[in-house]
Amino acid sequence: MSKNLLPATWRCGRFLFDFAQLRRPLVMGILNATPDSFSDGGKFRTASDAIAQAKRMIESGVDIIDIGGESTRPGAQPVSLQEELDRVLPVIEALKDGGVALSIDTYKAETMRQALTAGVDCVNDVWALRQEGAVEAVLEATTAGEGKECGIVLMHMQRDPLTMQFNPEYIDVIAEVKHFLEKRAELLLANGIAQNRIAIDPGFGFGKSLENNVRMLADFDSFTELGYPVLAGISRKSMLGKITGKDTQERLSASIAAVVMAADRGAQIVRVHDVAETMDALKLWKAIQKDPIEGA
Repeated sequence: MSKNLLPATWRCGRFLFDFAQLRRPLVMGILNATPDSFSDGGKFRTASDAIAQAKRMIESGVDIIDIGGESTRPGAQPVSLQEELDRVLPVIEALKDGGVALSIDTYKAETMRQALTAGVDCVNDVWALRQEGAVEAVLEATTAGEGKECGIVLMHMQRDPLTMQFNPEYIDVIAEVKHFLEKRAELLLANGIAQNRIAIDPGFGFGKSLENNVRMLADFDSFTELGYPVLAGISRKSMLGKITGKDTQERLSASIAAVVMAADRGAQIVRVHDVAETMDALKLWKAIQKDPIEGA
């Protein structure tokens, strides 16, 4: 799909993002209110620490803050519903009037319901709404007016977080991931969800080998052919460590390079840990695009 055929807008709750006006991918900042996330587990486990980190993201120009209360790293153990709610709801309450969109990173239907009621604008689900009640939670919130036409990010994952990296296998990773995402999006469309609310994520590192991940990045524009905004979540991922030989905290340069590669191949949302550095890179990327906006 050529760049001029990429989706023009994405409805994300209170926000209608206009990609033609923005002329760069949306930056989704990762806020892990967890003790065991692969990159920053424990750094923002208290509500006050998470809120302070979110405010730093806002100052750096973030578009969306993705709040998670349960790690989905390879081998991660699930947490109870109540523990997840205790981690995320105070953060949502503190940030809901911060001027940026809020996303809830969860697969639990009840967490979706309560987060939408509390004020989030987007549901970002690694299970692509396959867990019991998840589709209904999004539909109920929308029909009740609480979801404010929330944005929805559907991600591809082979198996589950506990087993996804045990010898992932594909005949054609691009074709299989595209087929899965297309079918999940079609289910939402059939249930009355507007197309401009749906975004897709091929799921770097979620049941993918290094070879799979590299191919997905090289051919990232293939995912844009489905007609939805495509999210690239590659920040600090293990594939970058395998290629560069760097530990998690030393993958900033590789993460920035991967973001620019994804943007060049049609990514319209990038999910990152390092918001300020990513914004700088995308400002430069934007400046060299054809027909730049005056003053950009």
